[in-house]
Amino acid sequence: MATHGAVFSDRKEMRKHRRIASLWLNRKAVESYTHVLDFEATGMIHHLHRDCTNGMADVNPQVYAGRCSLNNILTITFGFRTDSIHHPMVARALRLSREFMNITGHMSNLVNFVPILQRLPSNMRRRARTLHSELVNVYGGLIKEIDEKMQAGGDVQDCLVKTMLLTKEKEDLDELDITMLASAFMIGGIETTASVMQWFTALIPAHPHVQKRAQEELDRIVGRDRLPTVEDEANLPYCRAIIKEVERCHNPFWLGTPHMASQDFIYGEHLIPKGTVVVLNTWTMHHDPDRWENPMEFDPDRYVNEQLHSSASAKLSNPNERVHWMFGAGRRICPEMLVA
Repeated sequence: MATHGAVFSDRKEMRKHRRIASLWLNRKAVESYTHVLDFEATGMIHHLHRDCTNGMADVNPQVYAGRCSLNNILTITFGFRTDSIHHPMVARALRLSREFMNITGHMSNLVNFVPILQRLPSNMRRRARTLHSELVNVYGGLIKEIDEKMQAGGDVQDCLVKTMLLTKEKEDLDELDITMLASAFMIGGIETTASVMQWFTALIPAHPHVQKRAQEELDRIVGRDRLPTVEDEANLPYCRAIIKEVERCHNPFWLGTPHMASQDFIYGEHLIPKGTVVVLNTWTMHHDPDRWENPMEFDPDRYVNEQLHSSASAKLSNPNERVHWMFGAGRRICPEMLVA
């Protein structure tokens, strides 16, 4: 993925891949499949309620949240979904996503910052090669199935992979390009969103006063006759504030994607030379007492008057106006933030 993906490839390739991704991740496109997001969220709630026997049995929400986010990205990328948490794709995709996060995480790659560690034995290269082979096998296999179906004149649901296959000559995409771009979508959209949902399920019961206010807002705006949908979000300021506070407190990426300085610049009293790897310390920024009062506390009220959606806030040029940095920064900011 270092040469063919949308995250780590060089600028020319990255721009091409982001342009293709934007066809399926722009605001208009996302609005066209909000019904998918609503359907999967409702399904997750139903299955959690059913499997915990109406609250009388313990249940681990990890796989439920994982399948919910997986189905959203599967539908967008490959045009299909899994029908239960026991579908083999659920465990396989979650494992691949988690392994990628473990391999590329900063603490797993201290050798990038302390060169002398290169002398110590490590299994990271072997794990990376194995992961690459598995991504090609799993997601490349799905792409091959879609391609063969299209070649045979079969009906293929509109999705990112279908778009890439139809435009591969125009965009100069080879098989590995398509596989790695699809893999980047899957990896980037599963573990992160699922992590936020799991933290939500942990924080809300631990703060009953927050839960009470959220329920009162839902009863007042949505009522008891239906579940809230994506379209309701704009009219639910407190619920929206809860989501932002969860993202601030427990950002899945406490250290952001590495960037490289394109020119010399001064930060404080330090000269940062061109070519320096720069890492965004999002945890420290999200818990900065100079900006956040009692930053270690879970307090949605700090966002209750914030009108911008998190994805819109992420594009603001003034860093002090952003609600948080969960989606990263710069040209490699998360392309899936409208879906998250």
